[in-house]
Amino acid sequence: MLFARWVFRIAGIYGLAVLLPQYLMLERIGQENPPAITHPEYFYGFLGVAVSWQVAFLLIAQDPVRYRLLMIPAVLEKATFGIAVLVLFAQQQASRTLLAFGIIDLVWGLLFLVAYRQAHIRVK
Repeated sequence: MLFARWVFRIAGIYGLAVLLPQYLMLERIGQENPPAITHPEYFYGFLGVAVSWQVAFLLIAQDPVRYRLLMIPAVLEKATFGIAVLVLFAQQQASRTLLAFGIIDLVWGLLFLVAYRQAHIRVK
């Protein structure tokens, strides 16, 4: 259970540190990675959902056994972004920087799976 607490706590803090600054970077992202973002509602919507999940990770960290079932969609949250980035990179539609963040998310997803498994073992 200690492993799950630390994994979800660190993931939540890391995620907030990476995501929150992006709320102030709409124009910069468009300039550095053209074309410019033309539908900011999707950009801010993505950020809002992603930030909400970081808060959920911090909640899971408080009591991994109680919130064990939330670990399943947490894995999906990490996998959907990571896999999408891998596909986009293979199609030459994503940068190496984005690939690195996609791989980081896949690693977090694997750590979440380990935490889910350990929380299950401890419950029995």
